[in-house]
Amino acid sequence: MATQAVWQPKEEGLREICGLLEQHISPTSDKPRIWQQLQHFTQIPDFNNYLAFIFARAQGTSVEIRQAAGLLLKNNLRSAFKSMDPAYQQYIKSELLPCLGAADKHIRTTVGTIISVIVQQERILGWPELLQALMQCLDSNDINHMEGAMDTLSKVCSAFVQLIEVNPSSWRSAYGEAQLNPELLREFLQRLIPILLSNMVYADDDESLIDAERMTHNQTGIRLPHFCVDIRPRFHSSRFHGSDDMKDDDDDSLNVWNLRKCSAAGLDIISNIYRDEILPTLMPLVEAKLLTSDDETWKEREAAVLALGAIAEGCIEGLYPHLAEIVAYLIPVLDDKFPLLRSITCWTLSRFCKFIVQGIVNEKGTEQFNKVLMGLLRRILDTNKRVQEAACSAFATLEEEAAEVMVPYLETILQHLMCAFGDTSTLADAVGLELNKPRYLDILMPPLIAKWQQLSDSDKDLFPLLECFASIAQALGTGFSQFAGPVFQRCLNIIQSQQLAKVDPTSAGIQYDKEFVVCSLDLVSALAEALGVSQSNLRDVLLQCCVDDAPDVRQSALALLGDLARVCPVCLHPSLSNFLNIAAKQLGTPELKESISVANNACWAIGELAIKVREEVSPVSMTVISCLVPILHHAEGLNRSLVENSAITLGRLAWVCPEIVSPHMEHFMQPWCAALSMIRDGVEKEDAFRGLCAIVRLNPSGALNSLVYMCRAIASWQAIRSEDLHNEVCQVLHAYKQMLRDGSWERCLLALEPPVKDKLSKYQKTHGASRGSVVLQIISNYLI
Repeated sequence: MATQAVWQPKEEGLREICGLLEQHISPTSDKPRIWQQLQHFTQIPDFNNYLAFIFARAQGTSVEIRQAAGLLLKNNLRSAFKSMDPAYQQYIKSELLPCLGAADKHIRTTVGTIISVIVQQERILGWPELLQALMQCLDSNDINHMEGAMDTLSKVCSAFVQLIEVNPSSWRSAYGEAQLNPELLREFLQRLIPILLSNMVYADDDESLIDAERMTHNQTGIRLPHFCVDIRPRFHSSRFHGSDDMKDDDDDSLNVWNLRKCSAAGLDIISNIYRDEILPTLMPLVEAKLLTSDDETWKEREAAVLALGAIAEGCIEGLYPHLAEIVAYLIPVLDDKFPLLRSITCWTLSRFCKFIVQGIVNEKGTEQFNKVLMGLLRRILDTNKRVQEAACSAFATLEEEAAEVMVPYLETILQHLMCAFGDTSTLADAVGLELNKPRYLDILMPPLIAKWQQLSDSDKDLFPLLECFASIAQALGTGFSQFAGPVFQRCLNIIQSQQLAKVDPTSAGIQYDKEFVVCSLDLVSALAEALGVSQSNLRDVLLQCCVDDAPDVRQSALALLGDLARVCPVCLHPSLSNFLNIAAKQLGTPELKESISVANNACWAIGELAIKVREEVSPVSMTVISCLVPILHHAEGLNRSLVENSAITLGRLAWVCPEIVSPHMEHFMQPWCAALSMIRDGVEKEDAFRGLCAIVRLNPSGALNSLVYMCRAIASWQAIRSEDLHNEVCQVLHAYKQMLRDGSWERCLLALEPPVKDKLSKYQKTHGASRGSVVLQIISNYLI
């Protein structure tokens, strides 16, 4: 049999595609027209082969054009790879592998992204040559090959986790679900693990190492600034309503992705797959590094401590019997002379916090917890900023894990943290109302109030204090009322001063800084419950902030709008129409692309307003729905919180305006129900399902084509706690069962997974005939 000829590009096609790519990246080109032409090429079966060729080996072509070809290839493969000719698939894969060690960093970075997309489509099993190529790169002494391989591994691992939509704590079940064969990598572990550990040692030119050494030199004879000033945040993160997957990871140089961090992340992933199986290979190497004690080998010790933290989750079963020894070793290292050793020890202890807290059941466990607690408090007062930051982060983790266990230690902690605004905030979040006791407030509030009064309205040292007050106000609720009035008024003054400075800095006497507006808005949001009264002057200020040109100002303003809708809707009433229209506008396509966080808060605020003002939201309901439906239809490419909030808000609109929403059900039922399935049990999910039941009663045929999706959404509940909603859901299912007597109901059940059918069984009964009969009658009348 003749072998199939290797694909080769035609010169004319190559020139044309390269020309279009060159125009596409030009800042002066007609991008919509060029993009349309490129999209036309996607109809050609081997177009992606051309892109792969240009990316991998087009001679004399600029790196910018090659990278553009790679990025377009990546986007195309997301939807087209599985349907491509297998020979074309193989060609593309063979062209990508040599790029792992490309001399140009942009090519190496892009190839990792493309490879991760292919792995999402056919898993590792579909590309056995990939692991072999990655291992060869890691074994080489060439820095480009090693970095290219680690960058690709990182992206593949990240894409895998996103694909199966799990968090690290559920890795085991996800890994089993993915049906990946551990044997693919097992034979390489004894070679791979020492390489990873070796790569985790700081390089001499590592920026973190250079910064730490500079900080150390600064400490000889010169104490760093006061703690409150030293670790204040570089910028304030605007309030975001939803899941925690939109946090900004680009805060500072600590997040630079390098070989050391890639290696540590790789070890973390491997430990989650192979668990204790890696310990016989890894631990002798770690122990050997930990036993060194001279100054020259401190970087080896630091890498060993990092490795312990990296495997803390995946290998905990094997490590747990030795946890007391590990912690006993780490606590003295908190006082090591080298700041990066102190810093990484804080982080590694944070990785074991959950298990340290679990140990507080006996005297030894309590003593261990006390030592860790006091050790971290010491490091929070460290003279090195890097150590301070690591200690604050570790202490915050300990607080979150310990929660109410922290209560007996409050007095001691507060005395240590009077000026540590960041950790006081976390402490308030952790212990909540327990903080609302005179003896604690007497320790906590006087230094904060003194600092508050000392600083001017334009002093940037206000930022951490505003954040701190926000956490305390949220924790205390109405218990913060005694402080709420003056704090609220000052926030309002700050916002108004900044709004004036934006227009006329000379008259204002200060330079405009939007961070003051953002921080103040977020504090007022936290004060909403404590204030609990109408604040008419706030309404006008808020309206102006909601249309500010800075996305983070709008984000915080819309968060405040939602909070006020919950606790004080009457204060918004005179401008309700304006607020609703402004919020709805943030969900439009141009605004959505500009800032998903703003759109997310706008969506949430509309939902909160809807359940308070009910039918008064009707005038904008269809405008909002027309924006929410595309979000639900393209959920895979969007942030999960935005999708969830869109589903909840659509449900709330359906609940309060069912007659407006129900005629349009067929356009959104499937993606809406799919999104509802992903939402955790709670009041917001209850609201959305009340809307679902309301529109199904009015337009039962609108859900017929989506019945399987609706059943899955219903089965996604752990338990519907509201009895009336539980009854409504039962009645809806019963009505469809009665209506679909031609076998359609049975066919629907056959399409469902066994666990879904099991969960549905507890809803397939009526609770009182009257309401169920009404539903059935409505359906019957509609069909007749």
